[in-house]
Amino acid sequence: MPLLTILVVLIVAGLLLWLVNNYIPMDHKIRNIFNVVVVIVVIVWLLKVFGIFSYLRGIHL
Repeated sequence: MPLLTILVVLIVAGLLLWLVNNYIPMDHKIRNIFNVVVVIVVIVWLLKVFGIFSYLRGIHL
């Protein structure tokens, strides 16, 4: 996946998260949970894009 595509997806995700945080009224606790979920989803997506997620799946503890 081209680096420019990854950058555009990160910018769009950040912009959408900012818009939701600023313009949709919700409780502070729910907003924090929503932010954490979005950040975790983006991190997992980045790990999959760079191939690190499949590498981590092969590690046995």
